[in-house]
Amino acid sequence: MKKIGIIMGSDSDLPIVKKAMDMLESFGVPYEVHVFSAHRTPAEAAEFSKTARERGFGAIIAAAGMAAHLAGAIAANTTLPVVGIPVVSGNLGGIDALLSTVQMPTGIPVATVAVNGAGNAALLCIQMLAIEDTELARALEEKRAADAKKVLEKNQAIEAEFNK
Repeated sequence: MKKIGIIMGSDSDLPIVKKAMDMLESFGVPYEVHVFSAHRTPAEAAEFSKTARERGFGAIIAAAGMAAHLAGAIAANTTLPVVGIPVVSGNLGGIDALLSTVQMPTGIPVATVAVNGAGNAALLCIQMLAIEDTELARALEEKRAADAKKVLEKNQAIEAEFNK
């Protein structure tokens, strides 16, 4: 199975990124985690990106706050799918990170999840791997069914309490 690269611009992003790590672990998907900055360690970020495919990665998650150019910097140096996680930091509540991550020029795509949406970033990468992995696809279907069951149980409790 291909592994997922997880890059964060700062170790302060770890509490958010941990949600992606937990999701990948729950599906048995291997990953590597690194701290590379698009601005402070551009050579290391580029080297990781350029060699990721040959090192067995299937996709890369890039999490960063504020200017959040990390996902774009990673995507500029690989043809692997890159999923950006805009992280809340600074004074703008994550909107700056969201706009920086989602506004990529044609030719350098970055899939962008919600601000602090690390769980969905991991799930999107898992879905990509599941295109060719039927066991992983089955596990995704089971998770969706379990999630739906939880919602319906909550609905039943609400209906019982308020619809008399």
